[in-house]
Amino acid sequence: MGIRLPSLLLNAKQAVKMHTASSNRCGVPKGHIAVYVGDIERKRFVVPIAYLNHPSFSALLSSAEEEFGFKHPTGGLTIPCREDVFINLTSKLQSS
Repeated sequence: MGIRLPSLLLNAKQAVKMHTASSNRCGVPKGHIAVYVGDIERKRFVVPIAYLNHPSFSALLSSAEEEFGFKHPTGGLTIPCREDVFINLTSKLQSS
């Protein structure tokens, strides 16, 4: 009875490639995350993962957690705030 380590590694590499390819098809580059923003009509934004550590963005994530928990209606991370507020915040984060 032998261990098939090379085939396990090959399967892992294929899984990573498939995940990378699927995230690229969705328009989310490496190091970014897609979020849905809006009160009624939600719009999709792609933001750098580094924003998640910023205190202002963390506050938005906390409000999303309070409102939706882990079940987001769009299937992705949904942030319940007005679109103009989100754009204002991300433009400030981008310039800093």
